[in-house]
Amino acid sequence: MSYFAGNCDVAVIGAGHAGIEAGLAAARLGCSAMVFTINLDAVGNCPCNPSIGGTAKGHLVREIDALGGEMGRTADACFLQSRMLNRGKGPAVHSLRAQIDRREYSKIMKHKLELQENLQLKQAEVVDLTREGEAWKLTTRMGAAYIAKAVILATGTYLGGRIFVGDVSYESGPDGMFPAAFLGKSLKELGLSLRRFKTGTPARVLRSSIDFTDLEVQQGDDPVIPFSYDTETPGPNRAVCYVSWTNDETKRIILENIDRSPLYGGKIEGVGPRYCPSIEDKIVRFSDKPRHQLFIEPCGLDTEEMYLQGLSSSLPEDVQVAFYHSIKGLEHVQIMRCAYAIEYDCVDPIQMEATLEFTDFPGLYGAGQFNGSSGYEEAAAQGLVAGINAARKIQGKPPVILDRAGSYIGTLVDDLITKGVSDPYRMMTSRSEYRLVLRQDNADERLTPLGHEIGLIGEGRWKRFCEKQAQKTAELQRACQTVFSPTEELNEILVSRGTSPVTSGARLSDLLRRPEIDYKALTPIDTARPDYPDSVFENVEIELKYEGYIKRQKADIAEMRRLEQKLLSKGIDYSQIGGLRLEAQEKLQKVRPANIGQAGRISGVSPADVSVLLIWLAKNGDGSDGSGEWFGKDGEKHGANPENAS
Repeated sequence: MSYFAGNCDVAVIGAGHAGIEAGLAAARLGCSAMVFTINLDAVGNCPCNPSIGGTAKGHLVREIDALGGEMGRTADACFLQSRMLNRGKGPAVHSLRAQIDRREYSKIMKHKLELQENLQLKQAEVVDLTREGEAWKLTTRMGAAYIAKAVILATGTYLGGRIFVGDVSYESGPDGMFPAAFLGKSLKELGLSLRRFKTGTPARVLRSSIDFTDLEVQQGDDPVIPFSYDTETPGPNRAVCYVSWTNDETKRIILENIDRSPLYGGKIEGVGPRYCPSIEDKIVRFSDKPRHQLFIEPCGLDTEEMYLQGLSSSLPEDVQVAFYHSIKGLEHVQIMRCAYAIEYDCVDPIQMEATLEFTDFPGLYGAGQFNGSSGYEEAAAQGLVAGINAARKIQGKPPVILDRAGSYIGTLVDDLITKGVSDPYRMMTSRSEYRLVLRQDNADERLTPLGHEIGLIGEGRWKRFCEKQAQKTAELQRACQTVFSPTEELNEILVSRGTSPVTSGARLSDLLRRPEIDYKALTPIDTARPDYPDSVFENVEIELKYEGYIKRQKADIAEMRRLEQKLLSKGIDYSQIGGLRLEAQEKLQKVRPANIGQAGRISGVSPADVSVLLIWLAKNGDGSDGSGEWFGKDGEKHGANPENAS
């Protein structure tokens, strides 16, 4: 028996990184939102690594912030150490990563949800989800029933969660929380296609039991660069990390006990992450490597727990103790929480539109690990997309579609709904063909105008953004107009940097195009330089140095968007289009792409198949009525995308 407990516009199931962004976005856009979580103490929990950002993931956090999301601001408020990764490489792959105080992060996020107008945060396990006319009915384990116009599923690794440590296996969510044991059955009855994935986490160990004497120390950056464009004065680094390595003895212990691993013993059914394997998986798959790196990282300022990044495992606890003790610095380490693997239910994301709404279930959205991705940042990005689009649908506004040429978020969503996933999806810079344009330093330029247009960027921040863009324009103009005489001082700078001296006047812009020269080197002679933020000069320098490459990528983007304008309607029977290969027919029927551009990105659809589709469209029409509206996989007509230029 159940009783009616209330209604709302948007109900979010789960209060992890996806659920937080979804609930906040919906509420801030004027909808009444309810966020349900099994345990209020797990809001914004970081059950795996105590960090935010990293390669490509830092791009996502910057983009979330540029759109008006919360992850970047909260990470800035509780970081312990901040580092810009890949500085030795090109700017396209520079990515910010911050060690955070995981408990502080959770506390701050929970409080933000509690304070948010239009949002109710509830501790309750949703066990049943059914369609009620045009709305959705959610029933909790306590028998409370809620009616919502839209529902966002952000269940993380809780849905059907099962822990594995050696021969031991039991139902559980992450960090010893209760799992969502009943909702999966309801979703299957509804008609969603679910599958089992698996992830894992290393042990947490006692700081005082580690011998740091001979370990490599990893310091944070100075000055600290924040994630959020709202953070004007980030605090100092407050902790260091350490580096160690496995060895032959570690390898021997693991291989001698590999038969006790549930991963290799057949007990784990779920597919694990390809790009973040367990240590036993690394030892087996990369048997030629003599050692593997690990990072010893703090979990917070007010705890003695340390995290062993790179040593995820599901081996029995006694084997974990043995191989940890074989590693330099960990010879006498005390395990506080042993490593484990967790198996969970997730959905096939090909069932979704680019809004993250399910094609066959209007008003139902998915976000985060429920969609087959991995990582806090990927989850938060999807939660933001789902929350924005659920709110806009309820309000009768056109959807926001982020395309892959305008953001890593768009790349992430497009990959999920177009290519599907065979293992937990992780964002990497190599996944974007436009990564020189989609840098982390220009995320605000790419996405803040959209965030302001849809209502998540306030007027104060918008004013600061416009001022920064004006400064950038003025500095680009100054760089092109400023000419330095071939003085001895200038040539000494050039020669000292390993580049040729000049014999005639040289423009500032031309000097900055040289790989060896940057603004800092020219400071002694560039006396008229205005007092702008460092980020302005960074933007200008990158655009000047990579001008030709950026121009080429923008031409590729224009061609991609031309193909995106060639629309495909639901009614197309691909089996009747002559010239399409059988595999292409099957994939196109399954994915039901919205346009030619998306069709060309489907695995199994070749350039020749795309040519056939273009010819067919020329003869049979483009699936649109010329109004600027588009047809989704559901065959329904949607309003024009307000973010056509993203």
